[in-house]
Amino acid sequence: MYKNLFSPMRIGNCEIPNRLVVTAMVTNYCTEDGFVTDRFIKYHEEKAKGGWGLIITEDYAVNEMAKGYSHIPGLYKDEQIEGSKKLTDAIHKYESKIFCQIYHPGRQSNQFVNGGKQPVAPSAIPCPWLKEIPRELTVEEILQIVEDFGDCALRAKKSGFDGVEVHLAHGYLLAEFMSPHTNKRVDEYGGCFSNRLRIVKEVYENVRSKVGDDFPIICRFSSRDGFMGGRTLMDSIELAQYLEALGFQALDISQGMYGDYNNLDNDTLRHGFTVLDADEIKQVVNIPVMPTNRITTAGLAEALISGGKADLIGMGRTSLADPHFPNKVKKGKLSSVRHCINCNLGCFGGILGPRGHVTCLVNPSVGREYELDFSKSNDPKKVFIAGGGPGGLQAAVTAAQKGHHVTVFEKKSQLGGQLLSAAYPPTKGEVAQFTAWLIQEVKNLNIALRLNTILTKELVDSEKPDVVIVATGGSPIIPPIKGITKPHVVLAEDVLLGKVSTGNKVVVCGGGEVGIETAAFEATKENGSVTVIEMMDHTHKNLRLNQLLDMYGVTVNINTKLSEIADSHVIVEQGPFKRVIEADTVILAFGYKPLNILADELKDTCQDVRVIAGANKTGNALDATIEGLDVAMSL
Repeated sequence: MYKNLFSPMRIGNCEIPNRLVVTAMVTNYCTEDGFVTDRFIKYHEEKAKGGWGLIITEDYAVNEMAKGYSHIPGLYKDEQIEGSKKLTDAIHKYESKIFCQIYHPGRQSNQFVNGGKQPVAPSAIPCPWLKEIPRELTVEEILQIVEDFGDCALRAKKSGFDGVEVHLAHGYLLAEFMSPHTNKRVDEYGGCFSNRLRIVKEVYENVRSKVGDDFPIICRFSSRDGFMGGRTLMDSIELAQYLEALGFQALDISQGMYGDYNNLDNDTLRHGFTVLDADEIKQVVNIPVMPTNRITTAGLAEALISGGKADLIGMGRTSLADPHFPNKVKKGKLSSVRHCINCNLGCFGGILGPRGHVTCLVNPSVGREYELDFSKSNDPKKVFIAGGGPGGLQAAVTAAQKGHHVTVFEKKSQLGGQLLSAAYPPTKGEVAQFTAWLIQEVKNLNIALRLNTILTKELVDSEKPDVVIVATGGSPIIPPIKGITKPHVVLAEDVLLGKVSTGNKVVVCGGGEVGIETAAFEATKENGSVTVIEMMDHTHKNLRLNQLLDMYGVTVNINTKLSEIADSHVIVEQGPFKRVIEADTVILAFGYKPLNILADELKDTCQDVRVIAGANKTGNALDATIEGLDVAMSL
């Protein structure tokens, strides 16, 4: 079925064994001074084992101040070559090829990650996210950065990489020079197209002069900046021909630059949202073109190649969700593929959140390949798991893979826990793919399953498991508010699952993630008014959902306390004032509290009781799957 997908493709003199490419993604797995770690190597090696044709590393810094993240790799000094040589040697044990992406972040950096230095840029315009005003580069400094790119590329060649990718995308330094949105210079590096592209031309020529004619050089660029006054698709059609004429041997097409108000944001919900742009670009060049972004299935990838819309397929986050995607597809095991669900919790959120590095909700072993051992246990145990939500199911699957004898007890008639309702809000439908995958794995691994059954002390007494994992999640918080037991007061989860009907005037109590998602779900019914009330001074910061609330006219009240629920309205307090909001239905979304009664009951019955995920501490599905993996690996 996938003969085109698994046919070879040449980039320069390098033959890629298939068309599936791991595009560059920041992981933050290296040292602060740019040295490659075993963790970084094993992360990439797992993808080579999985059969990817080409792996493109995350952005290697071209000098010690060219860092947008704290733990990215670098090839700005010879001492860093040895570690990268270990990386390329590991990849070359398999059929995969590996390219080194080289970059300078420009204004999309700050003094905390780039050696305490002020960021630099073509013009003194701050990044919307990072805020720090950059210093405008002098011509002499520009020429030095050009040399840095060439030197970095040469070190990449010495490290055994099969090629380099010059990063011209996402609002980093070279992209900043290319765009009139960020380049306001009036010297030879600003103004007209050829001036704005001067640094790109000089970088290419410098790299080529140092690596020779037999070393592939490709580039990544954004087909659109996404900001008013920035580069558009028409600019990129001209750019593509220019880059081919310079000598670049393949084009990796992405979109956008940093900023919450990038007008491409809603496009990122669509599968293959750069494909149409890449197709337009492909019409005007003769070198390989690779679209990226939300291409998640083999069928779409094959169709794009067979239909002439792409030569290679970039599948970055797909490779996070399942590093073995190519091999599974080649063997026809499509139902065993773990699909990216576009949650952004572990990848994007992992980098920017407290973890500070990439992980993945559907594949919590990402980035831990260097430390996890999935070989069978020498001491298989009888394991009971209470709760069939994400934490319990991940624990069950991992424990069974390790050879333990696992039984899952679920009080409801369906596995999935809160993952089931999580798939209902707008933009969240793909969550169901992960739930279905977990359930299928439970069946494939012959895990014993007892639905409609609560694990009790009596069952543990009679069947004597070695380990009990309590993954019972949380129970909804229902505060003691007057009228809260009235029949038109319902739980958010029941609304999402279609267990209760709602009226034309809906009030959602709670502006956290569940509350905002439920309000958006109700708003898309288009059958009345929806109002959110939240005690804090802000609601959940999900830009897409909040934009959806605005679009559907949802009223959001912050700094607002629910004081009473009446038959046809609610009474709220806003500072010293009280007001009435009409309500046919009141939806409670105050969050959850841990439900771990069983753990206390088993203190004298089972010596090894582990409490995980929402039963221990309120969190999200990413926390749950990571804890499920951890507890199973520790048995």
